[in-house]
Order: sequence, then C-alpha cells, then structure tokens
Amino acid sequence: MWNDENAIYDEGEWITWTEINSHLERLEFEHRFPHLDVDLVPIFQNLLAVAQDYHHLTGRHLQVYGDLGELYGTIAHGIKLHRNYAQGSDGKIGNHFVEVKTITPFKKNDAIVLDLKGNFSKVLIVKIDADFEVQSRLVDRKSLPKARGDKLKLNWSAFASQQSGSTAD
Repeated sequence: MWNDENAIYDEGEWITWTEINSHLERLEFEHRFPHLDVDLVPIFQNLLAVAQDYHHLTGRHLQVYGDLGELYGTIAHGIKLHRNYAQGSDGKIGNHFVEVKTITPFKKNDAIVLDLKGNFSKVLIVKIDADFEVQSRLVDRKSLPKARGDKLKLNWSAFASQQSGSTAD
C-alpha cells in the first residue's frame, strides 16, 4: 500500500514519486531537444547500447556510428534526413542542407574530413566518445576555415563554442 512517504494523494488517486520524476525527466529532455521525435529516442538508445555492449564483449566496433550520428541529429537538432545514399548532404533543418559527420569512439583523434563539393550550408559534427557519450556541434558552412582544394580537416576542439547537444547512454 502506498503512503505519503513514497507517493502523494491528488484528486482521488495516488501518484508515486517515480511517476512524478519520470514526467519531470521527460519535460527536461524535451526542453533540451525541442525538435524531439520521441519515438526515435529508444531506437537511438538501444542502438548505442548494442554498439557499446558489442565493443565491451569483443573489443571490436560495429559499423553503426554514421547512422547513430544521423539519428542523433534527427533527435537533437530536428534534421529531416534524405533517403539513404542521397548525394550532397544528409538532410535538412528548415531550408538548410546539413552534412552530418560522426567522430567514432575508436578514432585516435577528434577530427573529421569534410568534402566541400557537397551541397550543404551547415555541418553537424557528432562525437561518440570512448565512454559512448554523445555530443554535437552544429556549424554554419560560412564560419568554416578557408581550404585549399575540396577537402577540409576539422578538429572537434575548434568548435567548442558552437551550439552543442549532449546525452549519456
């Protein structure tokens, strides 16, 4: 039986502190991610957990990090992804074409290489670190450093002041 130590009685029914805390956590999560498609969150969390479990069990990595980066972009930034293998960019935020690049947990450095021939006005850099925690930086193409040629190497630390989202498993 519930009592006032582990629940409250409101308008004729008992409400547990677990229910209240769960609701508050969801509100906080929705505040952090205003473009949230809530149905994608468990898919992202499960895929990230599978990648982490597989790595802990085998010492190897599944080839899912690019998809995780795109899925995170959809959840955290509201990217509407293009169909698979579309050329030029990975998706859109409003009228902006977005290229998603993912830094994987096994990379020796926190850098990505960007193909400047693509049709995009923003770059979302998603970092999945060795502890499988996820962060992102959304960068306007016009703020990227000038490059010679069609490739540009970008370091995560260069964009520390950019918009960021993060979540832990």
